[in-house]
Amino acid sequence: MVGISRSSVYYQAHPVSVADLELMRRIDELHLEHPFIDSRMLRDQLNRAGCTVGRTHVGTLMKRMGIEALYRKPGANKKHPGNKIYPYLLRA
Repeated sequence: MVGISRSSVYYQAHPVSVADLELMRRIDELHLEHPFIDSRMLRDQLNRAGCTVGRTHVGTLMKRMGIEALYRKPGANKKHPGNKIYPYLLRA
């Protein structure tokens, strides 16, 4: 009647486990040291440190924390359609 679904009213958020909090802290430390590292490289760094974790779990935690690797995204060097293209006048 009001337009609110029943599932959103009765939803109970699950608390984050202690192991995930520790993993998120370690991911944050590694991300601050190397902001260009993506989930695959973070997984390798964590596995070398002794934390057995998969790439998808690392990616999920990164998304939950709101961090992402810094790298050039596709289409970063495209021309803006509003920019005027000037003719090259020095050509003979």
